[in-house]
Amino acid sequence: MENEALVTVNNLVKYFPVTRGLILERKIADVKAVDGVSFSIKQGDTLGLVGESGSGKTTVGKCILQIYPPTSGEVFYQDADLVQLDKGELRQMRRHMQPIYQDPYSSLDPRMTVADLIGEPMVVHGIAQGKEIRERVNELLQLVGLAPYMAERYPHMFSGGQRQRIGIARALACQPSFLVCDEPVSALDVSIQAQIVNLLMDLQEKFNLTYLFIAHDLAVVKYISQQVAVMYLGKIMEVSTSEDLYNEPLHPYTLGVAIGRAHSRSRSRAHPRAARADRRDSQSAGSPFRLQLSPPLPGPAADLFGRDAAAHRPGRGTLRGLPFVQLRTVAPMPLMHSQVKRKTGRLVSLYPGRSGASIRQGPEQ
Repeated sequence: MENEALVTVNNLVKYFPVTRGLILERKIADVKAVDGVSFSIKQGDTLGLVGESGSGKTTVGKCILQIYPPTSGEVFYQDADLVQLDKGELRQMRRHMQPIYQDPYSSLDPRMTVADLIGEPMVVHGIAQGKEIRERVNELLQLVGLAPYMAERYPHMFSGGQRQRIGIARALACQPSFLVCDEPVSALDVSIQAQIVNLLMDLQEKFNLTYLFIAHDLAVVKYISQQVAVMYLGKIMEVSTSEDLYNEPLHPYTLGVAIGRAHSRSRSRAHPRAARADRRDSQSAGSPFRLQLSPPLPGPAADLFGRDAAAHRPGRGTLRGLPFVQLRTVAPMPLMHSQVKRKTGRLVSLYPGRSGASIRQGPEQ
C-alpha cells in the first residue's frame, strides 16, 4: 500500500468567469487559475507545491478537497473520483482529507473554545460522543504540544504558533490520511516555523500521513518533501525529487525561481546566469513561460532526462552563449538565503543570521 498512489490528479482545470453588467450579467472572459495540472502522491509521502503568488497553488489544494468544484479533470482518492461523487458521498470522504490553513487566526471561530473547535468535526462525522470527545480533545492537544487545560480558552488568547497547533489538532480530529497544508508556516515567526515543520514531520511518521505541502520557501519544501512540483500561471513547470530539483533544475522557470531566492538579499548585483522572463504570449502553445534562451529545449524534458518538465517556447537571444541543456551541467546552485541547518536530525533554523532565528525548545511565548 505504501508504494501506491493515495491521491492522483489528472488534467485538473479550474476557470473563474469574468462577468460584466449588473442586470444583464454576461461572461466576457475566464481567469485560468489552474490549467491542466497532473500529479500523484504516494501513501506516506509529501509533495511540495511551490510557485509565486497567483500561480494557482491554493486553488489546486481547494479543488482536490472539492471546496472549489473543478471545471474539468479528475481527482482520485484511492479508487474514488471525488469529482463524480454526490454531496452525501463527498461528505463521507471529507473525513479522510483535511486542510491546514495559512492564517491560523482567521480559520478559527473566535466565539468557540478550543474544545468546541476540535470536537466539532468528531460530532459532524460521528466519530465520538459525550465524554469521549473531551478525552480525544485532550489527547490531540497533547499530541501537538499544548496542555489539556487550554481547551477552555478562546483563539484570541493564544500566540500565532499555538493557534496553528490548534488548527493541526482540528485537522487530525477526523483521523484523516491526507492533509492539504496551505502555507502553514508563512504567517508565523521565523523561529516558530521550524517547530511547526518538525511537528508535521513527527505526525507524518507516527500516523503515516500524506501531505500536499504548499509553500513559497524552497528551503522548507526541500526539507519536508520527497517530491516537488513547480507551478507558474496555473501550470506545472516541473516535477522532480527535492534533491534533483534543487541541484539540477530542468525548466528555466525553476532555475529562475532558485536564482531569485538565492540572490533576493543582494538584488543590486546581477548574477551571471540570471535571465529575464518574458511573460508575453503566456497563453500561446507550449509552456506559458518564455525565456530568452537559444536553442530551446527540444520537447518535454522527460524525453531527455527521465523527469517531468514542461517544454518551453524558443526565445530571442542567448544566455551568455549557453544553450539550456548545457546550463544544466554547471555546478550546483549555492544554498538559498532560507538555509536549512540540521542539529541531531532536526530543523534548527530556516533563516540564519536573522534576529530570533534560533530554536528554543518549549512552548511559544
